[in-house]
Amino acid sequence: MLNAKSASLAALAAIAVLAAPALAQRDPAFDAARAAGKIGEKVDGYVGIVGAETTELRRIVDDINIKRRAVYAERAQAKNATIEEYALTIGCQQILKTQPGEKYQAPDGSWQTRTAEPPIRHPKCP
Repeated sequence: MLNAKSASLAALAAIAVLAAPALAQRDPAFDAARAAGKIGEKVDGYVGIVGAETTELRRIVDDINIKRRAVYAERAQAKNATIEEYALTIGCQQILKTQPGEKYQAPDGSWQTRTAEPPIRHPKCP
């Protein structure tokens, strides 16, 4: 039987699937940096810079993360979850959606390149 925390994470996972379209990025600079492996999805639900930081990459990442945090705060409050719980759930979903060649953060914090195999998942992922 699921404990309350597991049930809560499972419910957040279901919600995350519905919330993912709201997190879609439309900035061509983001798409280009992601395709080039300069930006990747992090376990915590945000994006990060892979490798050398530039002013432009920092601007892109900060812009995306500010928008994500606003969405997470609103949705977490509506679901009686913490922002961190909600963000982790979205992070799990976003990492699952990465395509071969894209970067993502493994549970140990290292940056990985997605292959045809499933990504390495955080143990707390629903």
